[in-house]
Amino acid sequence: MAKEKVYRLEGLSCANCAAKFEKNIRQIDTVENAAVNFAAAKVSVQGDASIKQLEEAGAFDHIKVFTDHEEIVTKQSFWKKRENISALVSLLILVIGIVTQFALGMENPIVISIFILSIIIGGFDLFKTGLKNLFQFYFDMKTLMTIAIIGAVFIGEWMEGAIVVLLFALSEALESYSIDKARHSIQSLMNITPSKASIRRDGQIVELDVKQIKVDDVMVIKPGEKLAMDGEVISGQTSINQAAITGESIPIHKTVGDEVFAGTINEEGSIEVRVTKLVEDTTIAKIIHLVEEAQAEKAPAQHFVDTFAKYYTPAIMTIALFVAVTPPLLFAGDWSKWIYLGLATLVVGCPCALIISTPVAIVTAIGTAARHGVLIKGGVHLEETGRLRVIAFDKTGTITTGKPDVTEVISLSNVDTNEILKIATAIETFSQHPIASAIIRETERRNITAYSAEKFHSITGKGAKAFVNEREYFIGNIALFSSVIEIPHTIVELSKKLQQKGNTVMLVGSHENVIGLITVADQARAGSQSVMEQLKQLGIKKTIMLTGDNLFTAKTIARDTGITNVKADLLPEDKLVAMKELQEENGRVAMVGDGVNDAPALANATVGIAMGGAGTDVALETADIVLMEDDLNKLPFTISLSRRALQIIKQNISFSLGLKIIALLLVIPGWLTLWMAIIADVGATLIVVSNSMRLMSSSRQKQLMSQPLSK
Repeated sequence: MAKEKVYRLEGLSCANCAAKFEKNIRQIDTVENAAVNFAAAKVSVQGDASIKQLEEAGAFDHIKVFTDHEEIVTKQSFWKKRENISALVSLLILVIGIVTQFALGMENPIVISIFILSIIIGGFDLFKTGLKNLFQFYFDMKTLMTIAIIGAVFIGEWMEGAIVVLLFALSEALESYSIDKARHSIQSLMNITPSKASIRRDGQIVELDVKQIKVDDVMVIKPGEKLAMDGEVISGQTSINQAAITGESIPIHKTVGDEVFAGTINEEGSIEVRVTKLVEDTTIAKIIHLVEEAQAEKAPAQHFVDTFAKYYTPAIMTIALFVAVTPPLLFAGDWSKWIYLGLATLVVGCPCALIISTPVAIVTAIGTAARHGVLIKGGVHLEETGRLRVIAFDKTGTITTGKPDVTEVISLSNVDTNEILKIATAIETFSQHPIASAIIRETERRNITAYSAEKFHSITGKGAKAFVNEREYFIGNIALFSSVIEIPHTIVELSKKLQQKGNTVMLVGSHENVIGLITVADQARAGSQSVMEQLKQLGIKKTIMLTGDNLFTAKTIARDTGITNVKADLLPEDKLVAMKELQEENGRVAMVGDGVNDAPALANATVGIAMGGAGTDVALETADIVLMEDDLNKLPFTISLSRRALQIIKQNISFSLGLKIIALLLVIPGWLTLWMAIIADVGATLIVVSNSMRLMSSSRQKQLMSQPLSK
């Protein structure tokens, strides 16, 4: 199999053009396969083809081809595009023709010549492509327009032909403008990383192109500079603005050992960073690649539109032919009048707005999400998220922080709580268990100096023991102490009550007695309750916690956060079974987790949503949606955006078809004109584009948070 090469495109103006361009490339003898990504303006070619051959394949749409590693081409001004200049000249000549006809009359050869000149200048590219398509029996929008304009000229409707040319040029310009705007969201991501970086080599600081930087090189970053590569801080500390990657508005403090990402901004101190990834493997590079691939993936609504358009265009041509010839042949109608109405039917039937209705909304939504730190990996996931009613959550690290904290230290003897912590910390210093870390952090928070311990011994599943101040002490659960001493009934009951509140209880004592207990709990994330409330307002009927933790702890966290259902004591394989059961009961179910331990459930959910994916390759690869920041607050935003995109897609399809149906109904009384037909087409395109662009407004997303899902 031949190696695949990726090229960037400039000038790709419409979805139909992308399909034709792809077909032309496949016809090159040395090419095995080709796939055009219209949204990202890229083409993947399997085989051997030169840039010249590719540009010849796209000559009908003036497509320029660049290698994937070339600098992004500077966007050409709307007013400097050749086709737009031609349209403006055509408009000027058309106005002169309309003014002249009032003085000389419509049938005057000078007036007709002016209109013909307007048609030729404004429609030269259209005719060149349309006539070629016609001879090849390839019927797209340009073919239909060419037939309509030639027909108008044939029956003497010179001015109408010129108006149709002008309005079609306006429609094409609108479509091109909207797609450029949507693509800009990805272009802005691609341009946030600097192309050079200061690297310390052989004791000197040199400026190198990012392609020359190797893993383990040391970057020197000054305050205010952007990071060019992913890496690990090895010297200094600073605040890093990570908004470009995670969407976080507040800078994050970074010190030695912390991970930093390309495209982020060093706001304060100077730091040195050891490069950990090559330029093509950085987190931002992966995000860009995945977003571009996502924009190429067709949503169910787009598949419907594509299938519908395949049959729609031939149907419109048949209807137009029927309108043009049936009344004159069967009812002695006027040939000129009914041919004109047939041509108008052909024009109004052009599926421009319908074809663009879905992709422009999907491209815009996915680009907007990426700018806000949410990676949606395809239109299908966007649509499915917009329809969600049920969401399942992993507990540890998703609903909770994943880092347990000491909640209480209770003395059960004449030993005070600080003394209990000193003894407990002395033992736990030798342990790597998360509970040990929580106890040590609590001791540090209280500014207590712990004792030292000797002869430490870990007792698997129960706790640990060691000698502190020449006396043997134990720390662990009730099972451990039950094997050492007889525990008073009051202590057993107290432990149960504390466990029922969601705590893990650790007893501290010796061979003689229990001197105290320490309770530890994994705390709910700040704002988790607010997130659940927002989800409820958005129409999420049921939220379920899936956890391997005990039922008491799970119910406590669920109660504190507002989660409606709990399934506890689950192994990873049990979570998968639970997910399948939830889908059988509820239909679409999303799963929110960390993308690692929850991978089976994430993969089998209707939509798998991973949190904190900025530095996690597994999350980027396995989940359907990745919240780049380790923040649940991105979830309501994502559902709101997806729901809004779904609504806009439906509106776009309704608008584009509705306007055409209204215009076609005007054929019955004979009121439809060519210029009315093209205005209906342009109007539908304008509505679809404007409606989709609303997805780019982040302020609009905040307003949507309180709105329920549509039924």
